[in-house]
Amino acid sequence: MLMSMFIFSAVDTQAKFLTATIDPLQVVWFRQMGLFFGAIILLIWRGHQILRTAKLGLQIGRGTCAALSASLFIIGVSYVPLADAVAVTFIAPLLVTIMGALLLREYVGIHRWTAVIVGFVGTLVIIRPGFDSFHPALILPLIAACLFAGRQVISRFLSGNDKTETTVAYTAIASTLILSLPIPFVWITPQTSTEILLIISMASMAAIAELLVIKALEIALAVVVSPMQYTIIIWSSFYGFMVFDQLPDRYTVGGTAIILLSGLYTLHRERLRKPVTR
Repeated sequence: MLMSMFIFSAVDTQAKFLTATIDPLQVVWFRQMGLFFGAIILLIWRGHQILRTAKLGLQIGRGTCAALSASLFIIGVSYVPLADAVAVTFIAPLLVTIMGALLLREYVGIHRWTAVIVGFVGTLVIIRPGFDSFHPALILPLIAACLFAGRQVISRFLSGNDKTETTVAYTAIASTLILSLPIPFVWITPQTSTEILLIISMASMAAIAELLVIKALEIALAVVVSPMQYTIIIWSSFYGFMVFDQLPDRYTVGGTAIILLSGLYTLHRERLRKPVTR
C-alpha cells in the first residue's frame, strides 16, 4: 500500500504536467489505458469466465464512478496545487462511513459520527468557501472524492458475489469505454517525445499502483492497510514542490491534519468493530 501511494502521487504529478498541453479528459483516458490493457491481459490469461457477474448494473456503475472521479480530479488538479487537491480527497473514507450507514444499514456510533463532522470541518478549512483564497476548482476533487466513496460502497455490495478480478476487469473496461466518448472532440496529438514518454510512464505506473492496492487488500484487512493511503499527501507535497514549486499553505496543512486525525480515528473504530483475525 505504501508503494502504491508513492506511485500514485507520481502518476498524479505526470497527469498535472501533461494538462498544460493536453486536454485533461485526454490525459485521464491515457491514464486509464494502462489499467485497460492490464484487464485485457487478465482476460487472455484467465479467460472470459472472469466477466461472469450477477450484478452487471453495479459493475458498470462502479466503472462509471471511476471514470467520472478520475476526470474531475485531473481537471481540478490542472487548476490548483497537487497537494491541495489530494488533501480534499481525504474526505472519501468519511463519506464511505455515511454511505455505509444510509445504504448498507451499517451501525455508526456517536464516535464515528463525531469523526465525520470533524473531518468535514477540516475540508472546509482547506477549501475556505467565501474567502478570497477560495478556488472553485477545489470543488471538483471534492466531488471526485464522493464518487470514489461511491465506488467503495459498490465494492461492498459486489464483494459477496463477484471476485476481485471480475470487479477490476469491469471497472477498467467500463471506465475506458466511457472516457473514450469525448476523446474525438478533445483529441490533441502529442507533439514531443517528452509527452509520449510521460503518457507511457503514467499509464504503466497507474496500472502497477492499482495492482499493488489490490494485492495489499488481498494480503491484509482494509482496516490494517487503509491508513497507509494517507501517506500520499507526503509524496504529493514533495512532487508539487520539486516539479511545480508549490507548497501547501498553513490552511491546507491544518485542514489536512484535521481530516487525517478524523479518518484515522474512524478506521480505529472500524478496527474495534471488526477485530483483525488475519
